[in-house]
Amino acid sequence: MPITTKSVSHVRLTVTDIDRSKAFYDTVFGWPVALEVPADADDATRERLGFLFGGVLYQVGQGLLGLRPVATDSFDENRVGLDHLAFAVADRSELESAVTLLDSAGIAHAGIKDIGAMYILEFRDPDNIALELSAPK
Repeated sequence: MPITTKSVSHVRLTVTDIDRSKAFYDTVFGWPVALEVPADADDATRERLGFLFGGVLYQVGQGLLGLRPVATDSFDENRVGLDHLAFAVADRSELESAVTLLDSAGIAHAGIKDIGAMYILEFRDPDNIALELSAPK
């Protein structure tokens, strides 16, 4: 009998520069921070939160998305592992608003595409991780 799941609990992306990545994700998504080591944390707090590796966990709906700053190479969706990460938005107008935000932040994107079943907007984070927004038709 297969394992029954309700949803994805969390995803953690490995990044090279936490300050650069955090600035990107804060600008693009503005998710609330669920957990992060405070800059003025004492040694006991740093030890207790050591599993963050100096990164951050964002609250994304009912789940979490984390950034773990330990990578020394670059992302490649053609290697085993992550191909891309997609986030659902309400409708095409949300994609149009996203295009405006990405343009104003100087973030390259592929424009809104109609792929038949839905609309998508593709772009990349500072470590070249492929991200996508999708909206129903």
